[in-house]
Amino acid sequence: MIIDVHTHPIFHKAISDDKQVLDYRKKEFGIFKQSPSPLESVLQEMDYMNISRSILLPLDLTTQSAGWIVSNEEVKQLVDLAPDRFIGFASVDPHRNDAVEVLDYAFRELGLKGLKLHPSKQKFYPGDDKLKPIYEKCLEFDKPILFHAGMSWEPDAPSKYAQPVNFEEVAIAYPELRICLAHFGWPWVHETVMLLLKYPNVFTDTSLLHMDNALDFYRQVFKTNMGPLWIERNLNDKVMFGTNSPRFKAKRLLPALEAMEFRPKTLQKILGGNAQVFLGERRNDRPWLN
Repeated sequence: MIIDVHTHPIFHKAISDDKQVLDYRKKEFGIFKQSPSPLESVLQEMDYMNISRSILLPLDLTTQSAGWIVSNEEVKQLVDLAPDRFIGFASVDPHRNDAVEVLDYAFRELGLKGLKLHPSKQKFYPGDDKLKPIYEKCLEFDKPILFHAGMSWEPDAPSKYAQPVNFEEVAIAYPELRICLAHFGWPWVHETVMLLLKYPNVFTDTSLLHMDNALDFYRQVFKTNMGPLWIERNLNDKVMFGTNSPRFKAKRLLPALEAMEFRPKTLQKILGGNAQVFLGERRNDRPWLN
């Protein structure tokens, strides 16, 4: 089973009828040339790459730019169209006065499976006290958090908020909270590795913002910047497959990842097994909670 843990459904046709909303998404996400795709095309693309399920990520920018890059309700709408293929996450702007209520509704009523937060785009530090009720709400519902980490190519998204070391206080304070630091925290890859090694509840994904072709970039990061066997020997339970679609596509990243010559068992974990642990679907693989 292959699970893509990092997709943005900003061009799904079912939620793209309003041109003004679509233009807002393009502006805030920093992608302009793509067009909305019908559900059938999205599923065909997943089938072509043998992707069983994709996590759909919204983003609440209520206090930053008075809008959403896909709302929680829109994610729910898409999940209902293909419940066996899509996994819906929620988002909430931490600066909202009603942030906890919004998140409670997303988990309790919409049935969303996790939380997406973007410190750079939403402009907060992960250790800020105002995040505590949000983290506690995730613990209440046993939901994981996928954080943007490292550099963002989105406009108006200062990288200082998302440096991986900023998440260490959260990992310490909430050892039962499953956390994904997306994009391997690039360019702070070694900081991300440090957190992966120290904290059992911290994960990462492969949606690195590559500057050249995906295979060359993976080789540089996973074999040169990191020791060539670090993932095999130390991080094989911590890395999940993610694309950052539509910015990068599975048809580029998945073959590059498969060409890295990981052991079959390691590749199987990266492509799906670790995501099941992160999502809470395999509780026996979470020994730090026993």
